[in-house]
Amino acid sequence: MKNQLVPRKLIFLCAMIFCGIVAWAQSNSGERTFPQSKAEIEKALKAMQSNMAGRLPILEGFAKPAEHPLDRYQRGYYQASAEVLQGPTGGCVVRIKAKVTAWYSDPSHSGYQLLSSNGRLESDLLEQLSEQLLATSTGKSAAPPSVQSSPSVSQDEQPSAPEPERKFPDTTGTVSSSLKDWTPPRTAEKSGGTTPKPDHSLKAEADTLEGLLKNTAYPKNLIAVKKSGTPVVSAPSISAKPLFLASMHDEFEMLDFNADWVHVRISGLSRGWIWRNSVEMPEGIPDTAASSTRHTVADLFRVVREETAPFPGDWEPLRGKNVKIVSVQKVDESAQNVGSPERMEYAKYLLQKGYTEIVEKKQDTRGIVLIFDSADGGMIAATTADLQQWTTGRLTDSALWHKCFFDPPETFDAGASSGSR
Repeated sequence: MKNQLVPRKLIFLCAMIFCGIVAWAQSNSGERTFPQSKAEIEKALKAMQSNMAGRLPILEGFAKPAEHPLDRYQRGYYQASAEVLQGPTGGCVVRIKAKVTAWYSDPSHSGYQLLSSNGRLESDLLEQLSEQLLATSTGKSAAPPSVQSSPSVSQDEQPSAPEPERKFPDTTGTVSSSLKDWTPPRTAEKSGGTTPKPDHSLKAEADTLEGLLKNTAYPKNLIAVKKSGTPVVSAPSISAKPLFLASMHDEFEMLDFNADWVHVRISGLSRGWIWRNSVEMPEGIPDTAASSTRHTVADLFRVVREETAPFPGDWEPLRGKNVKIVSVQKVDESAQNVGSPERMEYAKYLLQKGYTEIVEKKQDTRGIVLIFDSADGGMIAATTADLQQWTTGRLTDSALWHKCFFDPPETFDAGASSGSR
């Protein structure tokens, strides 16, 4: 009896080991070890950047089954990231991770949703990396990349808002506008150094998808965010609470707009507002409302006094701290062309100029205060820490305004009610 139990135990143990190996292989479909150095691999990955993000013509075969059937999703995109680690026994381990987003269409709660990649994108990118490294080592030109173009997910995922559709700049990828930019993945099987035979079924699949894409209509009322960190706020006001920070090239459906704000659909019934000069408007609509006075704001105001003194207010970030105070007056008190947009434009000029002087003169001031000395005037205050981020490009104009102190806020809010023009 004991002799019969031993084989059974061995069979059971072998089965467990086999299952573990299969599970490990499936969980590591996005990881591969290469003998090349880290510098060589990173160079090859850089050459593949244009293929690390793009449009997916369909989701079937690229994303795992989701909460809803995959055929209910539209405008699929992916974005892949690569991590290169030094291998424990030489060479380097490359890990590819792909994220997929798509628009879920439903009358009650439409919106962009994050889907899980099924590993095909990662596997194909690793295959392309292998070919790129081989081409580099043999001195031959690598074949053009052929990952199926699709979009991405923001690196800073915001739990308060669904994932919006992305477009990508040249540094992270390109967005294909039609299926002609999409070529099927090269999942070739190499053995003995022989060249794999082409899979003609993939060409037929691409032709079918091209026909589907020609019949797909895309909305023409989308706006795109120009810079990461742009606030999407609850109301068209510089004092409104940000709902979340949008990433560069996030896209939203435009519902309405005015001279300073764009009303957008976030997801389903959720709405928000974005500062107009922070987005790329749809074709035919300028990013900033035309104004005959904005380019001459320096002629509308004049600085009448500058001093360094304790902050004249109770705003916590500057309470009791020394600040640079700049008092401003209208050149013509009766001028009718001086409103909130002109004040904001002139405030940008003074804040940038004032911060530059503080840095050059190494002044011990914690902020800048602008006082518009007129019947319809007010005060704007900003910390030097926020101004430093703004002048170095880490804060957008709209992000800076939402960090500033305004007293009273309504003095600097233009076009708080929506109205297209």
